[in-house]
Amino acid sequence: KRHSEDLRSWSDHGRSCYEVQALEDEDWYANQFVYLPGEEQVELRVVRVGSDGRVQLRMVDDYRHEGHSVWGINARNREQNFALNALMDPEVDFVTLLGTAGTGKTLLALAAGLAQTLDTQRYREIIMTRATVSVGDDIGFLPGTEEEKMTPWMGALTDNLEVLTRNQAGGSWGRAATNDLLASRIKIRSLNFMRGRTFLSRYLILDEAQNLTPKQMKTLVTRAGPGTKIVCLGNVEQIDTPYLTETTSGLTYAVDRFKPWPYSAHVTLRRGERSRLADFASEVL
Repeated sequence: KRHSEDLRSWSDHGRSCYEVQALEDEDWYANQFVYLPGEEQVELRVVRVGSDGRVQLRMVDDYRHEGHSVWGINARNREQNFALNALMDPEVDFVTLLGTAGTGKTLLALAAGLAQTLDTQRYREIIMTRATVSVGDDIGFLPGTEEEKMTPWMGALTDNLEVLTRNQAGGSWGRAATNDLLASRIKIRSLNFMRGRTFLSRYLILDEAQNLTPKQMKTLVTRAGPGTKIVCLGNVEQIDTPYLTETTSGLTYAVDRFKPWPYSAHVTLRRGERSRLADFASEVL
């Protein structure tokens, strides 16, 4: 049990901050998200962990309210709110979002990327790539440019852009114009294209990251230049690569290795937000 004298609280720029003494058997990491159950549902994020075991916590931003949306998207549950806090924080360079299909990983990552590319211009463009199982060879058999070859794998992007532009004003003309604008700032690339390049001030989304080997993950993340943020999305229960397991996946490896690094954040999304049909199907089938 913690004693009340172990807890210190203060306000910083209108946000409540707390400091507690960690218990001996507890592991705390910077950018860990925690919540206190109860009527108030206090949601906090670990700011830093001192060498003396003192843990500093700070209230998170609440992206559930209409007035505080990200590119028209609001968080629908606690984990999505934690995810948006990590995605929108310029101090966090590496984010992993884990969760099954329909938990909102791609939508949240895209909304945060667009808000910071088009609104605040923190990043120059969004690069989207996907750990396709046939990443090495099969892409060669599809006709067309690299962008066109990646298109069959990018249905998820198109679906999500539809959701993001649905809220735009100006009817179908306005939406078409917005789609063109977004398409010009989102580049779809294959993983092969990443080798030997350095990305400056880019917002890089890596989808299906559970299908990468640790070596491929290293190749990709070491390409990040100054001002670049890497967001890895994946579901370790859905590995399609024959020789990878949940424990040997590059995504599991990266989360494990990055945990203690104070510029990374890892959020697991648990609740599906698709439909009652999809939720039930994922439970019973």
